[in-house]
Amino acid sequence: MDDPLVTEDRVPSYEKVKEKIGQIDNTIIIIRTFYNFDNLTYRFQLIKKEKMCVMEIPKGLLDDLKNDGSSAEQELTDILKLYIENSDCWTYVAR
Repeated sequence: MDDPLVTEDRVPSYEKVKEKIGQIDNTIIIIRTFYNFDNLTYRFQLIKKEKMCVMEIPKGLLDDLKNDGSSAEQELTDILKLYIENSDCWTYVAR
């Protein structure tokens, strides 16, 4: 990944993403977040035990979470579940 690493405070609605991930599976930790300028998405690297999953969330959706609560929040939940519950997303991290 050549996308720039961004800190939590630079990611729109980061706390909401973290909260929703915790509601789905409280053993998952966000370890890094990158911003992809080409397709305007944030890439979140998630760790669960010895596995990692990389998911993308559109910047527009994260911006909308601040303004349009319920429909944007449901879309976020759907995206998170799609990644988190998909075993193909999770790969073992080399030790």
